[in-house]
Amino acid sequence: MAAQRTSKHPTAAVIIGAAIAIVALSLTGCSSQGASITGRPSASQAAPTPHSTEVNPSGDIPDNQAYVAFTASDGAFSVKVPEGWARTSSGSMTSFTDKLNMITLDQKAASAAPTVASAKQGEVVALSSSEPKFTLTDVKTFTRAGGGGIMIAFQSDSPVNPVTGSVVRNEVEQYLFWKGGQQVSLTLTSPKGSDNVDPWAQVTGSFRWLTK
Repeated sequence: MAAQRTSKHPTAAVIIGAAIAIVALSLTGCSSQGASITGRPSASQAAPTPHSTEVNPSGDIPDNQAYVAFTASDGAFSVKVPEGWARTSSGSMTSFTDKLNMITLDQKAASAAPTVASAKQGEVVALSSSEPKFTLTDVKTFTRAGGGGIMIAFQSDSPVNPVTGSVVRNEVEQYLFWKGGQQVSLTLTSPKGSDNVDPWAQVTGSFRWLTK
């Protein structure tokens, strides 16, 4: 009986088996990569940064901001304020706010015009006890088209935002206008570092007494 000859060439079954093994290894590699992308983050992936308190957010008022006239309910004075800002009133006080900026107007009786000395003894003392982390910057006289008076500049912290927990460091300018026994405090508040010199000059420059 003749001896069986062994073929040196791989059979079809061997070739098919090898191909299946290669495909299986390829699918295993893809599955492993997919798990690193769609599954749990790897150790090299940075964890989300928790919210941190913002103390110097931007508060610049746009250069193209439009302004509208506001007149006091008793007709004593008028001033131009940015159009579209939210308005709230409580007693003699009216405020206009947008994002982190605020304009506050408060009218009261005053027997005499304020001076630097009286402002330091009165308004500054009151502000130091009501404004969080109050820091006085300056107290000086000013002159505008609608009259002159005393300007108090200071920094203070805003109330804590109940949603984000953030606190804003504000720069504040309070202008005290006086005429005929009436004093109006025009207070301008914006985040520290904001460039609102021109908008604030436009607001304070528009103040006018309407009573004789």
